[in-house]
Amino acid sequence: MPTALITGITGQDGSYLAEFLLSKGYRVIGMVRRSSTITFERIKHIQDDITIIQGDLHDQSSLMDMMEQYHPNEVYNLAAQSFVPTSWNQPVLTGEVTGLGVTRMLEAVRHVHPAARFYQSSTSEMFGKVREVPQKETTPFYPRSPYGVAKVYGHWITVNYRESYDLFAVSGILFNHESPRRGMEFVTRKITYGAARIKYGLAKQLLLGNLEARRDWGFAGDYVQAMWLMLQQDQPDDYVIGSEETHSVRELCQVAFDAAGLDYQKYVVQDPQLYRPAEVELLVADSSKARKTLGWQPQVNFQDLIRLMVEADLEKVSKEIS
Repeated sequence: MPTALITGITGQDGSYLAEFLLSKGYRVIGMVRRSSTITFERIKHIQDDITIIQGDLHDQSSLMDMMEQYHPNEVYNLAAQSFVPTSWNQPVLTGEVTGLGVTRMLEAVRHVHPAARFYQSSTSEMFGKVREVPQKETTPFYPRSPYGVAKVYGHWITVNYRESYDLFAVSGILFNHESPRRGMEFVTRKITYGAARIKYGLAKQLLLGNLEARRDWGFAGDYVQAMWLMLQQDQPDDYVIGSEETHSVRELCQVAFDAAGLDYQKYVVQDPQLYRPAEVELLVADSSKARKTLGWQPQVNFQDLIRLMVEADLEKVSKEIS
């Protein structure tokens, strides 16, 4: 039975990855920060099947202890301060966790169990003010937020440790991936939950920022399989993962409100205060390398994904008011 260590297991990606690895027969160890407000909502249905341990990407010794105790075959570093708007308000914290936290995790692998295979969760936000369309593994980075900058550091330190210490260390450059488990602060979930609340008469409008920003959105459950596939290869390498389709926030609103039986134009209001200080206008993946080398293909398309999220949020709101 192989052992996998997942940092950020209580997040959207961590929960889907844990489910997937359990289905593959893995022993799953999940790292969580010590906090009085830890929520296990996303993993409560599998909590009895995984081992939860306390650790912190700020604390090198806790990471070393984890590696020493469990000697995992695979390490998936998904933990981060991952909400882009917050990174402008807390840039130092974002750098400490999302950037330097990767180094601390790699140091734990290098010193304690260098045979472990390491996955770093990179992001399309690293491309930012894009240098070419679509974006692939060789596209230059131009991050437009403290989050994107920190992720670029995490990406390149992973490459550096691979090349310096011969670690099996890879980065998955994942484009936007969503699900009913997405946090409420992210625009996709803000829209689907907002549509559900309006449907049930709990809200009259939905305030959003830039409706013309375009993203490459996919289903998180599909994308965690790509993470696993990267660690099953003979040689470590980095891969772009995305749907290769681009849609605007406005299109997302239309699909979501249609799924709720509503006209988005009657309820969505643009608020200039919700615009980013430096906007990322267009992200779309060229994931041909992953499709060819890993044999990976997304299974859930954009429209079905948004409808799935709206259905889940309609059910959630219905339960909240009953």
